Amino acid sequence: MTVSLLGATEIRRLAAELDVTPTKKLGQNFVVDANTVRKIVQAADVQAGERVVEIGPGLGSLTLAILETGASVTAVEIDHRLAERLPQTAAERGVPDGALTVVDADAMRVTELPGDPTVLVANLPYNVSVPVLLHFLETFPHLQRGVVMVQAEVAERLAAKPGSKIYGAPSVKAAWYGPWRLTGNVSRQVFWPVPNVDSLLVGFHRDPEPRGDEIERRRTFEIVDAAFNQRRKMLRQALSGIFGSSAEASAVLEAAGVAPTARGEDLTVDDYHRIARVRQDG
Repeated sequence: MTVSLLGATEIRRLAAELDVTPTKKLGQNFVVDANTVRKIVQAADVQAGERVVEIGPGLGSLTLAILETGASVTAVEIDHRLAERLPQTAAERGVPDGALTVVDADAMRVTELPGDPTVLVANLPYNVSVPVLLHFLETFPHLQRGVVMVQAEVAERLAAKPGSKIYGAPSVKAAWYGPWRLTGNVSRQVFWPVPNVDSLLVGFHRDPEPRGDEIERRRTFEIVDAAFNQRRKMLRQALSGIFGSSAEASAVLEAAGVAPTARGEDLTVDDYHRIARVRQDG
């Protein structure tokens, strides 16, 4: 059985049937171009037999493109109307029974995923993209790779390297789990409604071994937040609040092999991790 994708006409018809108007609150911009959703799936290198989690499937255009490969999908949808309709849409478009599982829930509150998916694919709204991604990477260690479509600014931050102006706390926290890279451009014209921002695809691969345990991760992220909350200050000043004084911060930084006069944007995730471990051992 062949899975048929949704076009612009079908998507608008579905939206009218469900009385769904894309809202800024939920960041809903539906993709109405079949070539674009196939491009996302191709960038994620989705293979037949794999289990994929999709966050925010909406009316199902990207969902169907994933299912078209022969993969199965666990779709997490916060909008009850969309979550209820998606299985029917899938069945009508040729998706075999059992290939799609819908989780009707807020992605930020999900702690279990049926089927333990290994690939993440999503079209994420700007206002929740970074928190959702970090929540899923933290909560689901079986996720090995993924590609998401996000606002261009967010994608660039996630993939940013130390020393750049856009490198910040999201860059470091994302890198905790593995490397990120930009994987493609997306035209504004493939969305309904057309957004007033550009979008990019950004992908990740999880490192084969965890960087550290949960205690180390929390301590590292606390240091990252402190460093970037005062990113113009030298680290010995920016971290004085969590270490008690500038002098104590300097001592910890020197023990970790980091110059106390450096700034947050100069450090790699490994640098931050070393600072956290020195603090833990100290």
